[in-house]
Amino acid sequence: MYNPYKALYLHLPFCKQRCAYCDFETEAIDVESKVITQYIENLIRDIRKASKEEKLGAIETVYLGGGTPSYLGQSHLASLLYALSVSMHLTSDVECSMEANPESLTEELVKDIYALGVNRLSIGVQTFNDDLLKKLERVHSAEDAKRAVKIAQSRFENVSVDLMCGIPGQSFDDFHESLKTALELGVTHVSIYPLVIEPGTKFAKLQKKGKLEEVMQDDHALMMQMAASVLEQEGLMRYEIASYARPGYECKHNQAYWTGKAYLGLGRSAVTMTQDESKRMRVQDDRIIDELDRRQMCAEDLMLAMRMTRGVSEDEIREAALLLPTVQIVFHELVQKGFAEIIDGRYRPTLSGWLCGNEMFGAIFEMAP
Repeated sequence: MYNPYKALYLHLPFCKQRCAYCDFETEAIDVESKVITQYIENLIRDIRKASKEEKLGAIETVYLGGGTPSYLGQSHLASLLYALSVSMHLTSDVECSMEANPESLTEELVKDIYALGVNRLSIGVQTFNDDLLKKLERVHSAEDAKRAVKIAQSRFENVSVDLMCGIPGQSFDDFHESLKTALELGVTHVSIYPLVIEPGTKFAKLQKKGKLEEVMQDDHALMMQMAASVLEQEGLMRYEIASYARPGYECKHNQAYWTGKAYLGLGRSAVTMTQDESKRMRVQDDRIIDELDRRQMCAEDLMLAMRMTRGVSEDEIREAALLLPTVQIVFHELVQKGFAEIIDGRYRPTLSGWLCGNEMFGAIFEMAP
């Protein structure tokens, strides 16, 4: 018997325009396209099917991601959220997050989605610098972003913004100003993402031609340090590699991923994770993309736990040693390398550990090849 799903992800892969750095499973398409209408109808059918199969009874968090869910407009979102509300217990106790972009967030849309059960908004701002927004090929301005946050706050208490560091041409002052602006707007959550130039993106093509400024990894690190200093000083505490929140406003949906809870993904390219005591499996578009045995599950749980500031307790390490004999040696080495530190009986990741994530996470997961 598989563990019940605790989190539900709905993928809405449509945008007004693809950004220069985007490698997600999305497409730019006219909002009036029948393709979107058909996709929403299919997604509603999948939600109802999941409900009939009793897969939604234990759901604690819902996340509408993309793409740009807010781009779909009131009619599509109302249909989707209504179907969701009658298919599961979408009460106020369920964290229901939706991604939005500033250019498509209106007062009417905010009122509608709030009434239909959304209680957390995540706004894709990236930067409050107009020149950098143009470079990223975002379709909103800094003023649009500020307006969107204020509109969201007219109904939502829980409003998050995404900010990006390491954008080609971005100065430390630019990044600092964006952090300050987010704080002045009074958001309850901020996610900080270092720009990674992925193969196949417009940025990757420009980089290959030598037409994109190079950003040094040291600059990424310094900006991440700046974010921690500026945000924590104002009460937004870091609880995960890229996430800061006022107490009580942490994203429960993302925490479900990091704490090994089973999750259901619906929509094109969405990933579902099922598990029981002996194995864990991830499925995407009806294809198994990952399958872990009990030892690998244990290693992955430790690895994901080290994404969070709370880290892993020494008791958890001792328990893991029953499956992973080298675990105490590996975590001791992480401390020696400066990737972790022991505080109050817990192995906690350091900034160096997060910045050298590939090495730290690799060392943990490789305990169970």
